[in-house]
Amino acid sequence: MTIDQLDPAGTYTYADYLQWTFEERLEIIKGKIFKMSPAPARRHQKISFQISNRIYNYLKGKSCEAYTAPFDVRLTPLKRNAKPDQVYTVVQPDISVICDLDKLDDQGCNGAPDLIIEILSPGNSKKEMKDKFEVYQENGVKEYWLVNSTDKAIFVYVLNESGVFIGLKPLIDEETLTSSVLPGFEMLVGDIFAE
Repeated sequence: MTIDQLDPAGTYTYADYLQWTFEERLEIIKGKIFKMSPAPARRHQKISFQISNRIYNYLKGKSCEAYTAPFDVRLTPLKRNAKPDQVYTVVQPDISVICDLDKLDDQGCNGAPDLIIEILSPGNSKKEMKDKFEVYQENGVKEYWLVNSTDKAIFVYVLNESGVFIGLKPLIDEETLTSSVLPGFEMLVGDIFAE
């Protein structure tokens, strides 16, 4: 089977995802398939490395773990440890930080990471800004960063007590990125986009 043989109007689960052997990477959001961009551009990878490197160093000796894409995150609102045929969302965030280590298994993360970071690329901006935003909010991701490499800005969303993302002031250049999920973490925004 090839990726083109999948019905774009069909509904798919993690059980289907496990059967696929396509070279292309796919994500499933609420049962619908989304093709991922081919290998990310060098700039995207450099930004991912800058952030993940700082987070890895911050996490040394702490109980949270960080993972970079490709890393499967299976999301099922209100259904912990769902069977593969009950999981309708499988995403591969650029960076995931998980503090409840019981969510980790050999396949990746089963449940919402505490922090998800997505780096926008021209081909994926709408998916990250709408579809993933909604699914991350619905599943209780505590903090979501959108990294806009074109405008060199970081948009931070924090989940409030009502389960709704609240957008903080966009961060640029000489401002410092902090995290409610990672107390004491600091990173100069300019360092993320340094050439």
